[in-house]
Amino acid sequence: MTALRLLVAMLAAGLVANAEAVRTPQQLYGPLYRAVEEAHLFLDSKEFADASPKASPDAIMTDWRQSAPQTPAALKSFVADHFTMPEQTTVPNGPSDTRPLSVHIDALWSHLVRRTPTAPPNSSLLPLPYPYVVPGGRFREIYYWDSYFTMLGLVESGRQDLVRDMVRNFAHMIDAYGHIPNGSRTYYLSRSQPPFFFAMVGLVDPDDPAKIYAQYLPQLKAEYRYWMRGAINLKPGEARERVVALSDGTILNRYWDDSDTPRDESFREDEQLARASSRPHNEIYRNARAAAESGWDFTARWFDDGKTLTSIVTTEIVPVDLNSLIFGLEDAIHLGCERVRDTACAHEYADRAAKRRNAINTYLWDDKLGAYGDWRWTQKRFTGTLSVATFYPLFFGVANADRAASVAEAGRKSLLRPGGLVSTPITTGEQWDAPNGWAPLQWMAVGGLRRYHNDLAAVISCRWIVNVNAVYRRTGKLVEKYDVVTPNRPGGGGEYKLQDGFGWTNGVTRKLMTVYPAYARFTAADRCPAT
Repeated sequence: MTALRLLVAMLAAGLVANAEAVRTPQQLYGPLYRAVEEAHLFLDSKEFADASPKASPDAIMTDWRQSAPQTPAALKSFVADHFTMPEQTTVPNGPSDTRPLSVHIDALWSHLVRRTPTAPPNSSLLPLPYPYVVPGGRFREIYYWDSYFTMLGLVESGRQDLVRDMVRNFAHMIDAYGHIPNGSRTYYLSRSQPPFFFAMVGLVDPDDPAKIYAQYLPQLKAEYRYWMRGAINLKPGEARERVVALSDGTILNRYWDDSDTPRDESFREDEQLARASSRPHNEIYRNARAAAESGWDFTARWFDDGKTLTSIVTTEIVPVDLNSLIFGLEDAIHLGCERVRDTACAHEYADRAAKRRNAINTYLWDDKLGAYGDWRWTQKRFTGTLSVATFYPLFFGVANADRAASVAEAGRKSLLRPGGLVSTPITTGEQWDAPNGWAPLQWMAVGGLRRYHNDLAAVISCRWIVNVNAVYRRTGKLVEKYDVVTPNRPGGGGEYKLQDGFGWTNGVTRKLMTVYPAYARFTAADRCPAT
C-alpha cells in the first residue's frame, strides 16, 4: 500500500488525529472529573482516566448537571451507571521452583500482548494498527521508553514480529500526532518520553541499522523536529518548549509538557502536591509533568533542595540522558541520509551530532563528580546529583576513554549496591532514588560500560540477574523495580502500588541472561565477579 493510500485508510479508520484537537477525560468531564478524583472513589487516580463512557460526553454531563450527586455513594453510583471501568493487566505467577526464569519470561509475552485497532468511543485510549506489548498492572497501554527495553527481550525470545509491529505503531503515532506520546492515551499527548525510537528502529535489523534508519527517515526527522521545536531565533539564556539556549548560544534540550494542569492519571496527587507548596500551582504541575516526560517520576535529580518533591524544578535542568539520546537520534538520521545518498542531509546531521557531542562534553561533564551530570541552566551550575544517567554518554559513544573510566569509577563508588545500581544514592522516598534499581538503567549502564570494555558491566549484570531471580524464586513474579540496597526483595515508593508483569524488567533481564548466560544459574550475589 502506498503511503498516501495508507494515510487515507488510517483517516477512515479513525487512527489519525490532530493531537491538539484530542480532548482528555479532564477536559471532557471538567467538574465531574474533579469530583470523582477528589472524592477518592478509586485507589488509583488512573482508574477513572482509563474508564470508557457508556454515552457521549455531552449526554453524561447533562445527566451530571441534572442529578447533581452530593454524596460519595451517589457519585459512585453515577460513575457506575455511566462508565465502564478498565481491567487490570494481570499475568500468571511462575512455577518458580521448577521453571527457569528465561522460560517464564518467554511465556509472559503472550499475556502482555494487546491488539487495539479501534478504541471505545470517547475513551482515553488511542487506537493502534498493530499488536504491542504493555508493561503490566495499571499500565494497560503501550508506553514509549519502556518499549525499547521490552523489545530487547522480545528479540532474545524470538519475537521479532512484535518488535517490527511495535516500531510500526510508534511510527504511526509520529505520523498521526507529530510525536510519540508518553503512552497511548489522550492524556499523554501533551508530552513525550525519552526518545528511544531510533534505538528501537535499530533493533529491526541490528546487522544493518542504517538500512532501517533510511526506511524510517520521515518519522525520525519528524521526531527530531518535535524535540527541537522553538530553537529558531532562541536567544542565549532563553528556553522555549524542549530547547534551551545556553549563555554562548549552544542549543541543548530539556524535558517539558505542553500543559500546566494536574495530570489526568495523577490528578489527586498533583493537587495535593500543589497545595503543599507555596509556589504557583501551574508551575508545580508543569514541572511534575516534565518529570513524567523524563520517565524519572520522581527523583532528587529534579529537586531544588535535593530532598523534597515540592521543590521540583525539572524544566530548569538540562539532563545528560536526554541530550545523549538526541545525539543518538541525530547520528541515526545522519546514517539514514547517508544510505539514501542525501549528501546535504547527511552532512547537516553529522554536523549537528558533532556539535552536540562537544556540548555534552563541555557543559555536562562535572569535574567535581568525575562524571557526567545535569546542568541547572537557570543558575549556570551543575545540580551536583550523581545518577545512573551518567552512563548515557558511554552508551552512545559520546565519551572518550578517560572519561568513560572516570564514570565507571564514580558509579562503582557511589551507585553500585549488592543488587545492582541505585538510580541515585539519595534516599528521598521517591521511587527513582535509593534504594531502588530499575531495569532500563541497568541496561544503559551495562551497554555503556561494555562499549568501553569495562569489567564493571559484568558485576552490575550479575548482581541484577541474581536479585531478579531471587524475587522470582520467592514470589513467582517479575516486578517494575527492585531494592538493590537490601536485595532479594521488590522496590517501593512512588504514587501507586508496586506493579508486576513487567515489560522492561522482562526485557532487560532476558537480554542480560543472554549476554551473560553463566549468571542465570547463580543463586547468590557472592558468586558474582569482584569489583
